[in-house]
Amino acid sequence: MKAVVLLSGGLDSATALAIARARGDECRTLALDYGQRHRAELTAARRVSAALGAVEHRELNVDIGALGGSALTDTRIAVPEHGGDGIPVTYVPARNTVFLSLALAWTEVLGADKIVIGVNAIDYSGYPDCRPEFIAAFDRLAQLATKRGVEGHAIAIDAPLVALAKAAIIRRGIELGVDYSLTVSCYNADETGRACGRCDACRLRREGFAAAGAADPTRYQSAN
Repeated sequence: MKAVVLLSGGLDSATALAIARARGDECRTLALDYGQRHRAELTAARRVSAALGAVEHRELNVDIGALGGSALTDTRIAVPEHGGDGIPVTYVPARNTVFLSLALAWTEVLGADKIVIGVNAIDYSGYPDCRPEFIAAFDRLAQLATKRGVEGHAIAIDAPLVALAKAAIIRRGIELGVDYSLTVSCYNADETGRACGRCDACRLRREGFAAAGAADPTRYQSAN
C-alpha cells in the first residue's frame, strides 16, 4: 500500500514509519515547519526518512506558530520542566488537525491509501489531538471530505502506536532496526539536536528507555 507518514523527527513518528515499512508500505514522509522553537527536529526527520527507506521526503511551511498560544512556538512562554495537571502549555492548538489535513491533501494527490501518524495516548502529555477519539473522528472526515472517500476509496488514518506504552514503542522500534540516536524528541533542544533532559518529552523518552531495558542514545546538553 502507498502511505504518507507524518514525520516529526521524534521517537514515535520514527517508529511509526518503521512499522509501516515493515508492513511493506511504500512510504513518503512529510515534515511540517510550523514555527517550532528549533529546527533540529526537521533535520532529524530528513535523517530518519532516509535511514528507514522512504521513497520521498517533503517539508511544508505552515506557520501556525505565528498565532501563538504554545511554549513550543512562542519563545516568551517557558517550556515547563514538569508537566503538571491538565493539558500543558506545550500543546500547540490544532497542530495535528492541520498536519493531518495537509497529509490528507498529499495523500489524495498521490492516490495513496493511508496516512500514518505516530500519536500515542498512553505515555503522553495529555494532548487532545493524540487520542483515539480524535483519530477516529478524522478518519470519518477523510471519508466525507475527499473525492476518493466520496467515490468509495477512503483514505485510512493509521495510528499504530496510539495504545502502546513508551517502552513497548521503543522495543518494537529496536526490533525493526530504528536508530534512535537519529531522532530528536526534546521540546527545548539546541540547534545541534542535543536534548535539555528536563522537559516532559525528555522525561517520557528517558523513562521509556529505562522501562524497555534499553540504552538511551539521546545526546544531552549536559549531564542529567
